[in-house]
Amino acid sequence: MPTSDEHFKEVPHRGLITGSIMLGTIMQVLDTTIANVALPSMMGDLSASRDTVTWVLTSYIVAAAIMTPVTGWLSDRIGRRELFLTSIVGFTITSMACGLAWNIEVMVLFRLLQGLFGAAIIPLSQTFLLDINPKERHGSAMAIWGAGIMVAPIIGPTLGGWLTEYFSWRWVFFINLPVGIVAFLGSAAYLPKIAIRLRGFDFFGFAMLSLGVGALQLMLDRGAEVDWFSAVEIWIELGLCLTGFWVFTIHLLTAEDTFIDAAIFTDRNFVTGLIFIFVVGIVLLASLALLPPMLTNLFNHSTVLTGLVMAPRGVGTLISMIIVGRLVRIIDARILVVVGLLLTAWSLHMMTGFTPQMDDNLIIVSGVVQGLGLGLVFVPLSTVAFATLAPQYRTDGTSLFSLVRNIGSSIGISIVTVMLTHNLQVNHVELSTFISPFNPALGAISPAAQAGDPTALSMMDQLVNQQALMIAYIDDFHLMMIVTLAALPLALLLRKPRAAAAGAPAVVHAD
Repeated sequence: MPTSDEHFKEVPHRGLITGSIMLGTIMQVLDTTIANVALPSMMGDLSASRDTVTWVLTSYIVAAAIMTPVTGWLSDRIGRRELFLTSIVGFTITSMACGLAWNIEVMVLFRLLQGLFGAAIIPLSQTFLLDINPKERHGSAMAIWGAGIMVAPIIGPTLGGWLTEYFSWRWVFFINLPVGIVAFLGSAAYLPKIAIRLRGFDFFGFAMLSLGVGALQLMLDRGAEVDWFSAVEIWIELGLCLTGFWVFTIHLLTAEDTFIDAAIFTDRNFVTGLIFIFVVGIVLLASLALLPPMLTNLFNHSTVLTGLVMAPRGVGTLISMIIVGRLVRIIDARILVVVGLLLTAWSLHMMTGFTPQMDDNLIIVSGVVQGLGLGLVFVPLSTVAFATLAPQYRTDGTSLFSLVRNIGSSIGISIVTVMLTHNLQVNHVELSTFISPFNPALGAISPAAQAGDPTALSMMDQLVNQQALMIAYIDDFHLMMIVTLAALPLALLLRKPRAAAAGAPAVVHAD
C-alpha cells in the first residue's frame, strides 16, 4: 500500500494556504450556529411565523448534509482546488443574498443554496491540510483545523447576538463578505492544483444516501416542533430514512463502482474514528445547545453575558489544540484520546452539580475542562483516523467524517431536547406533590401558600418550575457523561501506525 509520505511533495506558502482555507472553514462553521439567535428578529422583517422561521435553519442543515457525501466525487471530477474556490464564492454570494432576503420563502431558498455550496468546505479544508503537510506534521495540522471546527460553534451565538442587538440580523450574513473575499484570494493564489481523476457517478447510490440523510435531518430538526411520533410527518420521515439507508447499504455491498468505495470501510482506524467523531458531535453541540437557554432562563443572563460566560470553553479548546498538536508526536494518540474522554466526562460530572443559586464560576471552570478534554480527543482522533487511510480515499474519508459528526450533533441535540422536556414535566409533578396544606414544611416556608393565597401559590409554582428545570438539565448532563464514558472502550480498537526504520520515510499500513 502506498504511503502518504510517498505521495507528499513540499508545497510553497504552506502558512498562507492554511490561513486562507481556515478562514473559509470558520466562516462555514459559524453559519451553523450564528443565525440561531437572530430568528426572533427575522420573524418580523420577513413576516414569518415561529414555525416557518425555523426552516431558515432546517433548509441549511438538510442541504449541507445531502451534499457532503458527494464532495469526493465532485473534487475528483472538477478538481479539489476548483471545487473549494467555487464553494467559497457560492457560499459568500448566497450569504449576501440571505442578508438581502425580503420574505421567508426567498430566505429559505437562499439558505438552501448556501448549504449546498458550503457542504464541501469542511471536508476539503481537512483534506488540503493533510495533503500539504508531511505525515509527521499531521497532528499539528489537525490541531489548527480542529480549533476552527470546535471554537466557531462556541462563538457563533455570541457573535450573532451582538450583531443582531447592535446592528441588524442581516449583518449575521453580511459579515461573511470580507471573510469570503480574503479566503478566496488567498486560496486562489496559493492552493496547489490536484490532477483530475475521472470516475463515473453512482446516481442511484447518491439518491438513496441523500434520501436517508435528508429524511433523518428533517426528522431530527422538526421532531420537537410537531411532538415527534404523534405527527404523521415524523413517521413518514422515519420510513424514508430507514429505506434510504437500508437500500444504500445493500447497494454499497453488492454493486460495483459506487460513489463511495466500500474498501474505505475496511480500514479499522477510520471506521473507529467515525464512531468516535459521532460521540464527539453528540457531546460538543448538545452541551452547546443546552447551556445558552439554561443561562438565559435560569440565571437571567443576557445574550452578550451568556457569550462571555461560555467564552472560556473556547479558550480551553484553543489551549488544548496548541498543546496536543505537539503532544501527538511524542505520546500515543490513543492515550491522548482516553485522557480527553476522561476530562470531558469529569466536566460533565461537574455540570451535574449546577444549582440556580450558584454564581458563574462552576460554569466557567467546567467549560474550560470540557474544552480541554474535547480538544485532546478531536486532534489525535483526526490524526489516527486518517493515518492508515490510503491517500486516494482521503477526500471521501473527510466527507464521511464531517457527515457523521454533523449527524451525531443533530441526534445529540434532539435527544437532550426530548429528555429535557420529558424530565421537566416529570420533575414538576414530583416536586408539586410536596405543595400541600397538610405539609408542615410548606407552612414554615410560606404560611400564605399553605393558606391557599393565589399570589403565594403562583410564586411557589415558579420556584417549582425553576427547580424542575434545573434537575432536567442535570439529568441531561448526566446522560452525556454516561455516553462519553461508554466510548472509552473504542480506544482499544485504534491501531498505532507503525514507524519506519531510521532514515526511511514513515510507513502507514491499512491492515
